[in-house]
Amino acid sequence: MDLKLKGKRALVTGSSNGLGAATIRLLASEGAEVIVHGRDEARTNAVAESIRADGGHAVVALGDLSTDSGADAVASAALAGGPVDILVNNAGFYRHLSWTDASADEWAETYNINVVSGVRMIQRLVPQMRERNWGRVITIGGGLALQPMNTHPQYNATLAARHNLAVSLARELKGTRITSNIVSPGAILVEAVKDLVEHIGPSRGWGETWEEIMPNAVNSLIPNDRERFGYPDEIASAVAYLASEYAEYISGATIRVDGGLIRGAF
Repeated sequence: MDLKLKGKRALVTGSSNGLGAATIRLLASEGAEVIVHGRDEARTNAVAESIRADGGHAVVALGDLSTDSGADAVASAALAGGPVDILVNNAGFYRHLSWTDASADEWAETYNINVVSGVRMIQRLVPQMRERNWGRVITIGGGLALQPMNTHPQYNATLAARHNLAVSLARELKGTRITSNIVSPGAILVEAVKDLVEHIGPSRGWGETWEEIMPNAVNSLIPNDRERFGYPDEIASAVAYLASEYAEYISGATIRVDGGLIRGAF
């Protein structure tokens, strides 16, 4: 299926590894010109070089989106080659903390990195989408926005904010050919998730090896109808669809890619 992304330019924030890297590679394979973003120069360049090696077109935008100056640098690099048609706000982070350990400063830092950073990129790139009357803004959210865990509360809350701002933006873009939607992953097996699960697994009685820990972790943390973790390419595919011409009629929507973790008819 041709998603009609040839000639489009896409920026995926936090695309130097993990879920972002899988997403930017898939968009490139569909013919989009991509802007790989990260803070680590070597890692970001490596992703861009791998895309070029596969015949894709990729440039690099380096910068820390938690600051205005960093966001300015990323936007400038992204726009140097032409307008950005597709913005995927993926960058974010979390620390696995309890309510007791998550200080007010931790909450503020997490909110700035996970929420305000995305706002910075929207404010810098959506105006030129308006000028051209075409664009896609896709926010990576998460099931914890709707069904938060007792742990890392500061992270749960930022996911809810990401969902909220994406819908607000969709309302703001009424009457244009620019859409704003959310892809909401479940627990996706990126390196950081695997490291965390392997770290906490033995102390929780899930086993000692990954083969023992994995099914017990799924049952304990993310019981879902597929009975497994998700994979980055499964999220990337949902993003690519929302970025395409075929998703013109989808606005302010959440596409859950979580194996049935969130159980609700609506």
